[in-house]
Amino acid sequence: MLKLSVAFLSCKLSINALHIKLRATGGTKTKTPGPGAQSALRALARSGIKIGRIEDVTPIPTDCTRRKGGRRGRRL
Repeated sequence: MLKLSVAFLSCKLSINALHIKLRATGGTKTKTPGPGAQSALRALARSGIKIGRIEDVTPIPTDCTRRKGGRRGRRL
């Protein structure tokens, strides 16, 4: 819904090309964008907007950040 309204608004403002930045949660969590990123990108491409550059801006830790769960992991 939001992706279609963005496409409509950009056509209304005569924007015909975009550079896209994708971002996942990053850090100690998942580093891949979810399935919504691909469908949003596909909807923008199908709406007639030219896509210039796709960049992944997911934050990646540069130190020894520990994951949640402790030394022995999550116990059930």
